Amino acid sequence: MGKSIRELGVDEFVKGGLNVEEANELYGAVRDVLSHSSSSSPTKIWHQLVTLKLLKPSYPHSLHQLVYYSSHSHALIDGQPPLYWFPSLEQARRTNLGRLMEANGPKLLGDSYKDPITSFPLFHKFSVQHPQVYWSLVLKELSVSFVEPPKCVLDTSDPTKHGGTWFPGSVLNIADCCLQPSAHPNKLDDSVAIIWRDEGFDDSEVNRVTLKQLRQQVMLVANAIDATFSKGDAIAIDMQMTVNAVVIYLAIVLAGCIVVSIADSFAPKEIEARLRISKAKGIFTQDFISRGGRKFPLYSRVIQATACKVIVLPVIGNDVKVQLRDQDLSWKSFLSTGRQHPRSDHYSPVYRPIDSFTNILFSSGTTGEPKAIPWTQLQPIRTAADGWAFMDFQCGDVYCWPSSLGWAVGPTLVYSCFLSGATLALYHGSPLGHGFGKFVQDAGVTILGTVPSLVKAWKSSQCMEGLDWTKIKTFCSTGETSNVDDDLWLSSKSYYKPIIESCGGTELASCYIIGSKLQPQAFGAFSTSSMTTGFVILDENGVAYPEDGSCVGEVGLFPLYMGASDRLLNANHEEVYFKGMPIYKGKVLRRHGDIIKRTVGGYLIVQGRADDTMNLGGIKTSSVEIERVCDRADECILETAAISVAPATGGPEQLVIFVVLKKGYNSNATTLKKIFSKAIQANLNPLFKVSLVNIVSEFPRTATNKLLRRVLRDQMKCELSVQSRL
Repeated sequence: MGKSIRELGVDEFVKGGLNVEEANELYGAVRDVLSHSSSSSPTKIWHQLVTLKLLKPSYPHSLHQLVYYSSHSHALIDGQPPLYWFPSLEQARRTNLGRLMEANGPKLLGDSYKDPITSFPLFHKFSVQHPQVYWSLVLKELSVSFVEPPKCVLDTSDPTKHGGTWFPGSVLNIADCCLQPSAHPNKLDDSVAIIWRDEGFDDSEVNRVTLKQLRQQVMLVANAIDATFSKGDAIAIDMQMTVNAVVIYLAIVLAGCIVVSIADSFAPKEIEARLRISKAKGIFTQDFISRGGRKFPLYSRVIQATACKVIVLPVIGNDVKVQLRDQDLSWKSFLSTGRQHPRSDHYSPVYRPIDSFTNILFSSGTTGEPKAIPWTQLQPIRTAADGWAFMDFQCGDVYCWPSSLGWAVGPTLVYSCFLSGATLALYHGSPLGHGFGKFVQDAGVTILGTVPSLVKAWKSSQCMEGLDWTKIKTFCSTGETSNVDDDLWLSSKSYYKPIIESCGGTELASCYIIGSKLQPQAFGAFSTSSMTTGFVILDENGVAYPEDGSCVGEVGLFPLYMGASDRLLNANHEEVYFKGMPIYKGKVLRRHGDIIKRTVGGYLIVQGRADDTMNLGGIKTSSVEIERVCDRADECILETAAISVAPATGGPEQLVIFVVLKKGYNSNATTLKKIFSKAIQANLNPLFKVSLVNIVSEFPRTATNKLLRRVLRDQMKCELSVQSRL
């Protein structure tokens, strides 16, 4: 075990990367904190060091590591993850949720209410027990206006609907809610709605789009959609997340049509499957993708997948750089149809019932075909409300999260910003380099979203050195398991602001577990379930563990979950999410599939998936999908088994392929790794990487010949654990 913070001297600070002058200055400041500290707890001393901003973002990461780990050298003894961030009461009262609690806590909780920090667990429990009350309060905080108000918040009279019916009878257009100014929360026509920059223009001023300008652009595109498609049509978007992509997304919903979300990294077969399942009548795409200073074909991939109408936007300039098919339209030609409308910048929104489809997203299951998950007008409210409550979006905030409209994070960004009055920040290019980091600095980003593999790349390449990220007040992370040391690096860039970890799913339209700015935070851990969300952790027999004890098991969600899916387009929703689940307090639990650990102190850590779905680079896929491609990748292969494992030191899951060779054939793991990687990237996703190949004589199976991937996964975890100790 290393030295504690009290044992560190100037020499250690110099070895940590500081010059002698800096080391003496920091040593003096640390000794001053220690001399005035009434606590012997190194963790509390760490808290004081961070509060006083003694650990500068410009210091080498090795110095931050030294101070953090020496401050928490004994923290794991009691089984609780080390805490690195603590809310002050003043900060807590300024948060959205803190303000809501201060205004309503005494009325709802009586004398039990103390303050937003002390009473958060009690208020959260109240929200689970009385979701109607919570949602009626939060709805007033967002820019949601009904043309016809709901008859009630929640109707549970239909026994066939496990999750009840939310806001029954209400009519609205959620895109219109995003585009209209409102007195509360102070969203005005001249407010900046989007701030953006193209890659390669890093020294230019950032571009700004006001709410009024955004509304005019969306209405022009909505008029063009009317001239090209019919009401209710499903229309796909396969683009980088640019200003135009956001405009198109909102215009499709405004016009009463349905967005089909497709990630711009997909191969033609994956594009075709999603267009076929959704019955899309058209698709918006680009001629190329511009990323990292290079251009990658996109239109050519799309036309391999479909014969339907394609509207093509140029990645550079005003004219597309590819030859279009006869049935396809350039962006310029498409917009000209909208301008033929007498008032091209005016459009009357199509108001529809709250349960009308607005977006079809996809999440891979274990069957090999992606599950088609429809979002109605309810899901945007849920995702924006969780952002409001936990990421604390407020007017004046600038929110950036490099993502795509092909995944749930993309629509979440759009609705979270425009329903709360925050500004959406978009970088048209790769988030992997200095250019993206400089955009974060120049745009004044206050809330930055990431995935752990992205943070690992930034830290490894040192591409963000010399930038000022101190305006960031909150980091967010999702998609993968976080690595503590990578998170330490990230948080240090803004004087140790909190990283709000979130874990959920497309079918939930939100996170079921998350971090809260009303609670102390630990790297790579979740501190609470989201508001109104209840869950239990189940043992191997499906019995719920006690709610206040440390344990490990599969999650079972309470079924009354506002915004959770109640149907799938190409699968039986009841079978996928409820069949075989235990009953808890009279209600069938909803399946989610995560294995989580609850620690001493109530913190939550995701341990992986209960089924054979894996998470690669923040993208869910299935063993069956991977194996289908690998089985036919080379003639020497008899069969394959795909698993994912998290490294023993933490971090994103790694893809491992086990292989049984045909008799009489020879190959080696290095060669097969190249073959599998090429096949997977060509047929599934170019972002997937094979980390390891193991050639074995046979696979473990059940008596009925079912492949036991869990056994292979456990074997690999043991092997990686041994390697990490060598």
